Amino acid sequence: MSAHLTPTTHVLYLHGFRSSPQSMKAQKVAERVRTQHPQVTWWCPQLPPSPRAAMAQVQAGIADWPRGQMAVVGSSLGGFYAAWVARQTSCPAVLLNPAVDPARDLARYIGEQTSWHNPQDRFFFRPEFVDELRALDTGPDFVPQPCFAVIAQGDEVLDWHEMRARYASARIKLLPASDHALSDFDQHIDEVFDFLQLR
Repeated sequence: MSAHLTPTTHVLYLHGFRSSPQSMKAQKVAERVRTQHPQVTWWCPQLPPSPRAAMAQVQAGIADWPRGQMAVVGSSLGGFYAAWVARQTSCPAVLLNPAVDPARDLARYIGEQTSWHNPQDRFFFRPEFVDELRALDTGPDFVPQPCFAVIAQGDEVLDWHEMRARYASARIKLLPASDHALSDFDQHIDEVFDFLQLR
């Protein structure tokens, strides 16, 4: 059951590092919104590699959204971004294996990278992007309210202990296995939508 009562009419989905709107989870959420909640505004932008540019794009895209009726969903790095968006807008957030300290974790990825869903799509992760991530950190005390975090103990990329500690005051679904991609997302999508309270 959701902790908020206002129906959600606008949903923002933020993908992770090297990911895209073609990610499995983004596609599944998009399809359910399209088929079961066609009146809801859905946006899953392709985010640029620069964190500053990514959040500027998001801010411009949601500028006219009703703050009391929007929600954000984010996966991995997108979960870190989602917490930042929730801080700016005071909206509910769903965090799927959210990155806790991407400035630390992504520093070793400086250089040319490829997209998961299109290996021909290359981009350069620049050193200054690490500083941009640091600037977006909402700090250890901020947790979106309300917030639902799905955290996999089988995550092979991020430390589930860090995620659980960082979002201890959120509603947490701690999975005994699964993986970073949440390959078993079909088993959790109903709870995500129950939390979102789409109109």
